[in-house]
Amino acid sequence: MSTRRPLSTTALTRRRLLAAGAAAGIALSPAARAQATGAKRVLRVGHQKGWLSILKARGTLEQRLAPLGVGVSWTEFNAGPVQLEALNVGAIDFGDVGEAPPIFAQAAGAPLVYAGATVPRPRLEAVIVPKGSAIKTVADLKGKRVGYNKGSNVQYFLVKLLEKHGLQYGDVQSIFLPPPDARAAFERGAIDAWIIWDPFLAAAQKTLDAQLLADASGVVNNRGYYFSSRDFATRNTDVLKIAIQEVNAVDTWAAKNQAAAADELAKVLGLDRSITALQLSRAAFGTSVVTREILAEQQAIADTFFALKLIPKKLNLLHAAPVDLG
Repeated sequence: MSTRRPLSTTALTRRRLLAAGAAAGIALSPAARAQATGAKRVLRVGHQKGWLSILKARGTLEQRLAPLGVGVSWTEFNAGPVQLEALNVGAIDFGDVGEAPPIFAQAAGAPLVYAGATVPRPRLEAVIVPKGSAIKTVADLKGKRVGYNKGSNVQYFLVKLLEKHGLQYGDVQSIFLPPPDARAAFERGAIDAWIIWDPFLAAAQKTLDAQLLADASGVVNNRGYYFSSRDFATRNTDVLKIAIQEVNAVDTWAAKNQAAAADELAKVLGLDRSITALQLSRAAFGTSVVTREILAEQQAIADTFFALKLIPKKLNLLHAAPVDLG
């Protein structure tokens, strides 16, 4: 679930142009593939390493869509925000992302709709401290250096966690670092606590002996989302419905076969199996279409980010209400 700080207009335009250039390179591939297979439509999937990678390897999405004359193409990205920029320039139709990146994309005008959402997964993000730390409670974070990715779901988690324990957001020293840099800072003692998500969380626990101070249970839901564009969703509700069903099928399999899922996920992520096993031991499984109640959770995050001046305008996410895939 990676994210980023808001980009300036110039920087965002540059990133979009780069994405558009990449799109030009891959745009021929779906069309060529569709022509070769006789498909009249193509679902262009953008994905990060994870569950969609497993779905790709199995080929079941292609099998389900073939009778509809729909082909599938896959493009791998290293982060959710880049996927959303690709959506914005028309390079992909479907992808997976955490809670926060869609909000930044919508604030920048992306034509995004939410096609699916996972069940709540609060135990997959947490505040950790080094072994032997004097920090024993959330209240002990007051005045401490807390590292995390700015504008991400964990920043929202921090705000709500501090509120729950009678603290304000400004009561901690926020150190904005992406996960690899935050891990390095955590190792050398440059930050007192790190707020992070799996599999980085499990890796820190397994390889750094990091101690869990608090996870998001009872604080925030930490859902994952699947997105599309309004135009594609309106014209291809049948395709998106099948895509969400197939994602949920992988979830259902993983819930019933956690040992095998840990093996497969470890290969996809290039991590030791003990790390993915720990991640899956506290995961929750299940993906469905997005309801207005779930969209209200996104609205709460958007309102919080606006109050923190992380996005430039107040959002009304009703315009991003999902096309009915029920």
